[in-house]
Amino acid sequence: MVMRTYDENTVIVFDTTLRDGEQSPGATLSSAEKLEIARQLSRLGVDVIEAGFPAASPDDLKAVQRIAREVGTPDGPTIAGLSRALEGDILAAWDGVREAAKPRIHTFLGTSPSHLAMLRIDKDEGLQRIREAVTLAKSLCVDVEFSPMDAGRTDTEYLIQACAVAVEAGATTLNIPDTVGYVMPTEWAETLEMLINETPGAGPGSGVIWSVHCHNDLGLATANTLAGLKKGVRQVEVTINGIGERAGNTSLEEVVMSIQTRKAYYGLRTNIDSTQIMKTSRMVRNYMGMPVQANKAIVGANAFAHESGIHQDGVLKNAETFEIMMPEDVGLTQSKLVLGKLSGRHALRVRLRELGYEIDGEELIEIFKRFKDLADVKKTVTDADLEALVADEAAQKPEDHFRLVDIQVACGTMGLPTATVKMINQDGEEFIVASVGTGPVDASYRAIDEIIQAPSVLLEFNVHSVTEGIDALGEVTVRISPENSNRTFGGYGADSDIIVSSVKAYVAALNRMISSLGIGDVAPEGEAATVGLTSTS
Repeated sequence: MVMRTYDENTVIVFDTTLRDGEQSPGATLSSAEKLEIARQLSRLGVDVIEAGFPAASPDDLKAVQRIAREVGTPDGPTIAGLSRALEGDILAAWDGVREAAKPRIHTFLGTSPSHLAMLRIDKDEGLQRIREAVTLAKSLCVDVEFSPMDAGRTDTEYLIQACAVAVEAGATTLNIPDTVGYVMPTEWAETLEMLINETPGAGPGSGVIWSVHCHNDLGLATANTLAGLKKGVRQVEVTINGIGERAGNTSLEEVVMSIQTRKAYYGLRTNIDSTQIMKTSRMVRNYMGMPVQANKAIVGANAFAHESGIHQDGVLKNAETFEIMMPEDVGLTQSKLVLGKLSGRHALRVRLRELGYEIDGEELIEIFKRFKDLADVKKTVTDADLEALVADEAAQKPEDHFRLVDIQVACGTMGLPTATVKMINQDGEEFIVASVGTGPVDASYRAIDEIIQAPSVLLEFNVHSVTEGIDALGEVTVRISPENSNRTFGGYGADSDIIVSSVKAYVAALNRMISSLGIGDVAPEGEAATVGLTSTS
């Protein structure tokens, strides 16, 4: 359990992976997945979890409510719900977070000329909307955060007015967002310094927390966030792996490790347990079906890899020669043998609990079965293997519309690649289809498409090994888009057979797409299913 302590040098880490992060194309999460990520964020030590946008949908409201109830404990993080500056949104946000021990309503209104024009209001009407929204939120919740959306393109004088009105109405946190990733670090620092020093009722010693929320359109989100810390900002709004709309948000791991690595420069601290960073990164990557680029800072596959002879020689002699952080600092370990083929279910459950997974019942039985199968073919089973099995089991959910039963492929240079796929739907109906393609994966996907007739376009297909060695588990992530739609959906699969991983990932993505867009009729038993998609946009 993370012990969260606060003083004037503590940076509050506000994680919006489950809200802004989920707005990434293809990053749709189920309520159960959001809950699991929220639990891991709590283990990581984040101070505030923005659990969602309760007014967006009934499912999002239920997810926020469950996170508030199960993760928002007295010794856990603050649970925040986002709302526009509208009465209905604010009431929904409160309905979402009210069961948390430490609830927060986060309301926002666009303040830049383009956003005011979009809302069809002038500056005075904008100030009145802010006053009314914050006043209502404060009547419901002690902890209220206000954000002037698109602050990076709002003139400073109006920003000061907007922030002053919000504080007067009861806001306890003022979050200044660079919504479109427009600002430069130096000018952002100047703007924030002016806001902190000149906003009535919100200066140093007032008790008001200043925050920043930066987007990465120009690749400057982390730089802009760190610039704010030097000027008195004490809350950072971040996401795991930097996911978010367009080019993403400020990356939690980059900000936290910058503060930790450069303690002498910043003189600040966070409540984050940095050894949980890699696990959290993997969980978000797998559940959202969004791979992390190899050269991504902190959590990328190459972040602690050295190929140059000079670098290798230097690291072997003294790790500090080319490494400013230790891999162990972010949760990377050299642990190899975790469990063997003679290990029992209890030992597996204990090890999974040590890794942060509370798994029992049918889920444990299924993971234990797959662990035994893996242990029979691998000499060593690592923590990374176990985490991949857990992620894969979560990706193949019992409530899925279609589940893979069996697959067999034939390929090579002597004939057409052929795949035979057996699947069942929620009603237990069985479907078997054989198809040919340009390769084993293409043949498998064509067979699946004959069973699940939900036309889609494959946008991305990524595969990598969980560990080194020819017997490693293979992880696959895919992203698909329905025909004639710009929405995307991700899927994840893991197996020692890369074709099976590929099929699992594709089926997971299709199930997400079907759940989101709706299901039509299915064909009679033994025939290909027909899934009708109805747009919700």
